[in-house]
Amino acid sequence: MTEKVLPHDHGQNEDRILRALPSQEECARTAEIFKQISDGSRLRILWFLCHCEECVSNIAAAVDMSDPAVSHHLRMLRGSGLIISRREGKEVYYKLADTQQAQLVHHVCEEMFRIACPLD
Repeated sequence: MTEKVLPHDHGQNEDRILRALPSQEECARTAEIFKQISDGSRLRILWFLCHCEECVSNIAAAVDMSDPAVSHHLRMLRGSGLIISRREGKEVYYKLADTQQAQLVHHVCEEMFRIACPLD
């Protein structure tokens, strides 16, 4: 890959910054994660799954949604790598993925909820 050169040098270490610039693919993967948590229903489900492992019916009851609606959101969250699932007999259980990205999203959400909390 040829090194990029910006048309104007403003003395801000542009060459070092350009070398660290995330790739299009990295940005697309990160944008997908942000898309998932930009939906209030998915964010609520994700928060719940950050704190426990549950089946679709229990998640639906906790967040006042139908099982099919929750299943749709779970597919989206699982597709982005934020949650994982495991089957036990006929039941499928979901929880937060044990990845750095999922843990970071969890901590960021917790901080955002803490900041927005009217009781603080």
